[in-house]
Amino acid sequence: ALRRAPVSVKAAKMSVGDMGKADLEGKVVLVRSDLNVPMDKASGAITDDTRIRAACPTLKYLSDNGAKILLTSHLGRPKGENKEEDKKKFSLAPVAVRLQ
Repeated sequence: ALRRAPVSVKAAKMSVGDMGKADLEGKVVLVRSDLNVPMDKASGAITDDTRIRAACPTLKYLSDNGAKILLTSHLGRPKGENKEEDKKKFSLAPVAVRLQ
């Protein structure tokens, strides 16, 4: 049997603030953010936007430095019993409106 030598990859850990315009301009940046915010069950209105506000400085920095942002998140945990109801209940549309 052919044995292969273990592969070791070393990477410097970087945060968004470590990257400048030269690193970001024209690039697509995937951002996974915790935007799972509490919402009023009756109206669907966001009751606490703390997590949204916390993500804004990062998103603004990326945008100001020419990055295109692909923002991902989730909202709640659908049980899958009523897919149409779940789509409405767990939609990130109110979060998108607040981000604008």
